[in-house]
Amino acid sequence: MPSRASIALVAVAALSPGAAAGQQLSAADRAVAVARLWAEARYNEAALDLVRADWDSALAANLVLADQRQSDALFYRRLRRMLALLGDGQATIRPPASVRTRVARPPLELRAVERRPFIVDYAENDEMRIARPERLAEIVAVQGVPAESWIRDSVLPEVAGGSAAARWGRAVERMLEGEKGTAVHLQLRLPGGAERGASVTRTVDLDDGWPLAHPSLEVDTLPGGVAWVRLNALDDPDIAELFDRALPEFRGLKGVVLDVREDAGRPGGRESGYRILARLVAKPFPTSRWRTPQYRPAYRGVDMPDSSGAWFSVPPDTVLPRRDRPAFAGPVAMLASARTAGAAEDLLVTFRNTTRGAIVGEPSAGATGQLLGLPLGKGWEFEVSVTREAFPDGSEFYGTGIAPELPVTVTVADFLAGRDAALEKAREYIGGNRR
Repeated sequence: MPSRASIALVAVAALSPGAAAGQQLSAADRAVAVARLWAEARYNEAALDLVRADWDSALAANLVLADQRQSDALFYRRLRRMLALLGDGQATIRPPASVRTRVARPPLELRAVERRPFIVDYAENDEMRIARPERLAEIVAVQGVPAESWIRDSVLPEVAGGSAAARWGRAVERMLEGEKGTAVHLQLRLPGGAERGASVTRTVDLDDGWPLAHPSLEVDTLPGGVAWVRLNALDDPDIAELFDRALPEFRGLKGVVLDVREDAGRPGGRESGYRILARLVAKPFPTSRWRTPQYRPAYRGVDMPDSSGAWFSVPPDTVLPRRDRPAFAGPVAMLASARTAGAAEDLLVTFRNTTRGAIVGEPSAGATGQLLGLPLGKGWEFEVSVTREAFPDGSEFYGTGIAPELPVTVTVADFLAGRDAALEKAREYIGGNRR
């Protein structure tokens, strides 16, 4: 069985075919980027007090690595590893286009189910028709390495935080990432139990639009008169208007299920979520509260060696019911998963504040808050969360997620059978079963 060190070397090789291939930065440039990342995160990351890693040691170690001869693609991976130490589920390294267009993955939508990687869907193209990466197939090995070892040793260290389930899920989603144009060999276990190999090419780079992206809003009416509303991208500025068009009067509906399981938390979208929710309530409701670090150098001294305990806090806003459209007074439920983050997670907080219904499914990602983009030099940037969100009573969920009132675990058996147990539970809730 390959050692962890050998697995990591295989993964790094996928982005470093030659030590100096594609090199743009000098050693000094890399050192500046590392130092800026350390310094800016030190004073802007909203959860620095929760970081378990030694951030100063990370600076020293990465300055040593920055001095080594390497490609920009390899340096990108090393910066991601350093940033991941913060445990910030929204933190991101943004390299320049010369790097973004070299890092790619196959057009496969992957999903972690009970920590096992499965193929949910794939883009239809000539290569996929030949490779036949069957939907619902489990990836049991990558490049001959068992999938769990591949994810744990070569992918997970570069994935930013949030809850443990959310972090593992994001690692599964990007587990096939590597040098654009290179092939990756998979060992698949098909739904019937048979196994076979498949070779796919990394073709979709970081600048490409994801070919399997869901529409920002999807609405279906289920048997029993329940509207199933998938809010997949609250950052779409038109999503509230699309909701109004899809459900202008709620005529004939017995209940509404809001589904934010696929909204992974791109920046923006909170106000759109509030506008949608404001059509489902009869009275005003509070949003989340937040706080941000307030650095006060005058308080650094012998008696108070650091001012990192100082915060600027903002109370919840109040959202009024909308009067421009008919309101819905029937039962409502909301579906969440470990993928639910960003504005969608903020919407979970606000939905609970309305007391209009139950959250059903899995705990959310624990990764929300305002993002700040900061330069690292030479066209490189990074983003960190600069606010910590909380319920109006001050209860925080950073790194743990928001627990549902009605928990439903996604099992491999349900997944392979095509059964959506969380949606079924939400429909039962709408129908009057409150347990």
